Amino acid sequence: MAALHFTKDNFEKEVLQADVPVLVDFWASWCGPCQMVLPIIEELAGELTGVKIGKVNVDEEMELAKQYRVMSIPTLIVFRDGKKVNMAIGAKSKEEIKELLGV
Repeated sequence: MAALHFTKDNFEKEVLQADVPVLVDFWASWCGPCQMVLPIIEELAGELTGVKIGKVNVDEEMELAKQYRVMSIPTLIVFRDGKKVNMAIGAKSKEEIKELLGV
Protein backbone atom coordinates (compact mmCIF):
# COMPACT_ATOMS: atom_id res chain seq x y z
CA MET A 1 0.00 0.00 0.00
CA ALA A 2 1.30 3.45 -0.87
CA ALA A 3 1.69 6.15 1.74
CA LEU A 4 -1.53 8.07 2.34
CA HIS A 5 -1.94 11.79 1.74
CA PHE A 6 -3.22 13.59 4.82
CA THR A 7 -4.97 16.96 4.54
CA LYS A 8 -6.84 19.16 6.98
CA ASP A 9 -10.01 17.50 5.65
CA ASN A 10 -9.03 13.91 6.53
CA PHE A 11 -6.43 14.38 9.31
CA GLU A 12 -8.91 14.02 12.17
CA LYS A 13 -10.36 10.76 10.85
CA GLU A 14 -7.21 9.18 9.37
CA VAL A 15 -4.69 10.18 12.05
CA LEU A 16 -6.28 11.34 15.29
CA GLN A 17 -9.07 8.72 15.30
CA ALA A 18 -6.92 5.86 13.97
CA ASP A 19 -6.89 2.64 15.98
CA VAL A 20 -3.25 1.95 15.00
CA PRO A 21 -0.07 4.04 15.32
CA VAL A 22 0.26 6.61 12.53
CA LEU A 23 3.51 7.99 11.08
CA VAL A 24 3.09 11.40 9.45
CA ASP A 25 5.84 12.76 7.19
CA PHE A 26 5.65 16.57 6.90
CA TRP A 27 7.45 17.35 3.62
CA ALA A 28 7.65 19.63 0.55
CA SER A 29 8.53 18.92 -3.08
CA TRP A 30 11.42 21.44 -3.08
CA CYS A 31 13.09 19.92 0.02
CA GLY A 32 16.17 17.80 -0.79
CA PRO A 33 16.21 15.77 2.45
CA CYS A 34 12.45 15.18 2.04
CA GLN A 35 13.11 13.64 -1.37
CA MET A 36 15.69 11.34 0.25
CA VAL A 37 13.15 10.13 2.84
CA LEU A 38 10.25 9.78 0.40
CA PRO A 39 11.23 6.36 -1.06
CA ILE A 40 11.78 5.01 2.47
CA ILE A 41 8.34 6.22 3.56
CA GLU A 42 6.75 4.56 0.51
CA GLU A 43 8.70 1.36 1.13
CA LEU A 44 7.64 1.18 4.78
CA ALA A 45 4.02 1.90 3.83
CA GLY A 46 4.14 -1.19 1.62
CA GLU A 47 5.98 -3.40 4.12
CA LEU A 48 4.56 -2.67 7.56
CA THR A 49 1.23 -3.88 8.87
CA GLY A 50 -0.57 -2.66 11.96
CA VAL A 51 0.49 0.95 11.32
CA LYS A 52 -0.66 3.73 9.04
CA ILE A 53 1.88 5.81 7.12
CA GLY A 54 1.18 9.05 5.32
CA LYS A 55 2.44 12.44 4.25
CA VAL A 56 1.46 16.07 4.68
CA ASN A 57 2.66 18.54 2.06
CA VAL A 58 3.48 21.63 4.16
CA ASP A 59 3.04 23.97 1.18
CA GLU A 60 -0.54 22.78 0.70
CA GLU A 61 -1.41 22.19 4.37
CA MET A 62 0.14 25.14 6.21
CA GLU A 63 -2.52 24.96 8.94
CA LEU A 64 -1.50 21.42 9.92
CA ALA A 65 2.20 22.30 9.82
CA LYS A 66 1.53 25.28 12.09
CA GLN A 67 -0.72 23.29 14.43
CA TYR A 68 2.02 20.70 15.01
CA ARG A 69 4.79 23.33 15.14
CA VAL A 70 6.68 21.98 12.15
CA MET A 71 9.61 24.39 11.77
CA SER A 72 11.95 22.25 9.67
CA ILE A 73 11.28 19.53 7.15
CA PRO A 74 11.22 16.66 6.89
CA THR A 75 9.55 16.26 10.26
CA LEU A 76 8.27 12.80 11.17
CA ILE A 77 5.60 12.57 13.88
CA VAL A 78 4.14 9.39 15.33
CA PHE A 79 0.58 9.55 16.69
CA ARG A 80 -1.02 6.98 18.99
CA ASP A 81 -4.58 7.29 20.25
CA GLY A 82 -4.82 10.80 18.79
CA LYS A 83 -1.71 12.06 20.61
CA LYS A 84 1.75 12.97 19.36
CA VAL A 85 4.06 10.39 20.99
CA ASN A 86 7.29 10.66 19.01
CA MET A 87 8.96 13.09 16.65
CA ALA A 88 12.13 13.35 14.56
CA ILE A 89 13.46 16.18 12.40
CA GLY A 90 15.64 15.70 9.34
CA ALA A 91 16.35 12.82 6.98
CA LYS A 92 16.34 9.45 8.75
CA SER A 93 17.32 5.95 7.69
CA LYS A 94 14.78 3.16 7.32
CA GLU A 95 15.94 1.65 10.62
CA GLU A 96 15.68 5.01 12.43
CA ILE A 97 12.14 5.48 11.13
CA LYS A 98 11.14 1.96 12.20
CA GLU A 99 12.60 2.66 15.65
CA LEU A 100 10.66 5.93 15.82
CA LEU A 101 7.49 3.96 15.06
CA GLY A 102 8.38 1.29 17.60
CA VAL A 103 8.37 -1.62 15.13
